[in-house]
Amino acid sequence: MSGEEVGGAVPEAQKASWGSFIKSIASFSGDLSSMTAPSFILSPVSLTEYPSYWGEHPELFAACAQGRDDVERMTNVLRWFIGTLKGQYTSRNTSMGSEKKPLNPILGELFIGSWPEQKGEGETTLVAEQVSHHPPITAYHISNEKAGVSLEGHSAQKTSFTGRSITVKQVGHAILRVQRKDAQGGEDLYLITLPQLSIEGILWGAPYIELSGANHIISSTGYAATINYTGKGYFSGKAHSFKASIAPTSKLDAVLYSAEGEWSGVSKWKKAPPGQDSVFWDANNDRREVQVQPLEKQGKMESRKVWEKTAEGIRSGNYDAASKDKSRIENEQRTKRKEEIAKGTPHQLEMFVHVPEDQEFVKLISAVSKGATEDTYRRKPRVH
Repeated sequence: MSGEEVGGAVPEAQKASWGSFIKSIASFSGDLSSMTAPSFILSPVSLTEYPSYWGEHPELFAACAQGRDDVERMTNVLRWFIGTLKGQYTSRNTSMGSEKKPLNPILGELFIGSWPEQKGEGETTLVAEQVSHHPPITAYHISNEKAGVSLEGHSAQKTSFTGRSITVKQVGHAILRVQRKDAQGGEDLYLITLPQLSIEGILWGAPYIELSGANHIISSTGYAATINYTGKGYFSGKAHSFKASIAPTSKLDAVLYSAEGEWSGVSKWKKAPPGQDSVFWDANNDRREVQVQPLEKQGKMESRKVWEKTAEGIRSGNYDAASKDKSRIENEQRTKRKEEIAKGTPHQLEMFVHVPEDQEFVKLISAVSKGATEDTYRRKPRVH
């Protein structure tokens, strides 16, 4: 099988563990996210940090509020969204050789960060919280007050093994809020649904992500963007490909503008707005990593503080130390949950509040899916 030999990209000392892991996921029934993975395939980063990938181009995030009309603002929102994909799905663990399984956050885990102002776009801030452990759900809120733009959402994953790859159904949605700067005032909403993904290369120990299917950006202004994804097949196709179109929500096949290309590389307008050059987005543009407080100043529930020793073990290749610290954290959490049940004092969310049915979601999603409902999490009002 040469390059596709099972475990071919796995360190020699870990091949037996990798083979056992493949056998265990092949025979596992249910959501794979609940499985315990060997430490050598773990990322040193918790899922609670992953919302930061939405903000790695803060200038594009701020530009969502700019545009001469509703259609131009939708093109800016689409460009910002496509600009988030490379960071989210291909660049998370490049220094470690291949895709790694993120650490499962503990209930109440927090991630707090920001992107300081650099080009007059204003400061962008991020708060994320693990609001549920079973099922694992992360809620997040990203805001740029100067630009009048904020993003609020939640995400979870349901995973299954298909024989050659792991399929991940992303559960959740995000709503982008843009303050209008014209005489009308008020705010425009953009509902963002999440694409599905598959983790390929599992059998030969070099996992990588492909996006599949489609997702939508649906605006309260009466326009929607539809993004369709394709990847490299066994005999044809190009990795990380997409085609996106913008149309009125009342007639999604009446395409106004469209773009296509590689979401991890260069994409171009196929049907461009007036005055636009041919390039829609170049994913080789520099991304700005989120800034956080030094570890010694972080609270005990902040993500990098929680997983400090586990992450050190993973990065240094001391997988025994990583496994021991990870087990310690998980055992402490089990004990804490049992004590809460015994005392009748369930865990209280710190930054967010659960909303059983998101009426904004229901109203906007009706353009592409009738009768869909979904709950969500809202950021608690901040006390100044």
